Amino acid sequence: MTLVNTPPRTRSGATPRQAQRTRPPRLSGRRLAPYLFVLPAIALFAVFKLYPIGWSFVLSLFKTVGGVDTFVGGENYSRLLQDPLFWTALKNTGIILLVQVPVMLALATGLAVAFNSTLLKGRSVFRLGFFLPMVTGLVAYGIVFSVLLNEEYGLVNWALSLVGVDNVPWLTDPLWAKVSLGLALTWHYTGYNAVILLARLQTIPRELYDAASVDGAGAWGAFRHVTLPGLRPAILLTTVLSTIGTLQIFDEPYVLTRGGPDNATLTIGVYLYQNAFVYFDFGYASAIAYALAVLIGILGLIQFRVLGDKK
Repeated sequence: MTLVNTPPRTRSGATPRQAQRTRPPRLSGRRLAPYLFVLPAIALFAVFKLYPIGWSFVLSLFKTVGGVDTFVGGENYSRLLQDPLFWTALKNTGIILLVQVPVMLALATGLAVAFNSTLLKGRSVFRLGFFLPMVTGLVAYGIVFSVLLNEEYGLVNWALSLVGVDNVPWLTDPLWAKVSLGLALTWHYTGYNAVILLARLQTIPRELYDAASVDGAGAWGAFRHVTLPGLRPAILLTTVLSTIGTLQIFDEPYVLTRGGPDNATLTIGVYLYQNAFVYFDFGYASAIAYALAVLIGILGLIQFRVLGDKK
């Protein structure tokens, strides 16, 4: 008779090794370590991001009447549809978005191509020079532009007077105020977008340009069929970032014109600020903020549809 050693069984009928395999793993100190390292960042994000976002939505459902917060539901949102100043701010912001952003991105694309060209000497100096405006404080450069564009003693009008041009009301005329705002935004952000496009441009294989040259494509043909398709992801990125930044624009119009003259440069950001910190209507200001967030989301989806990879 042969004796067969059978492993002992647990109460469930499984061997100890099988029971060990089916036992849920315990969280050891090594497995907990990543969560502990991430916990401070999650806590800060929750306190300074998630909580304000959630509380802002709660505020949008209330209205301050006689110093008392009263629940009004969606009244603040329906008020947006009937507020002419909100539509004026939305129109002004839309004009900046549709005019200034394409011009800025076109200039940034041209600068990126120039910075990548071997024909340009001292390319590093030019790259640094065009990127430097981005590191300038928003309020600081707004004040500088307000001095440069001053109608009476501004440097720009002084330079124009040397060639016989009369003083231009840069900041006091509705049309010229929009132009001034566009010039300031273009000066500040063009170099930043050019650096992003340049980084993508340098990843395009040189062999594609050689193949285009063999096929008889000139400089414009290579730019159209090689450079632009290669820049597509970067163009999408800069377009989305520029759209978000333009819809949220506040510092430049506030410092340059305070939203004037005659609300010509009143943007959604400035109007939100006025309702929150001038009129202390935080409920309506929160509704404006959420309407702006929805608008940014819709435009972002459209841009991804149009400029994104079809695959």
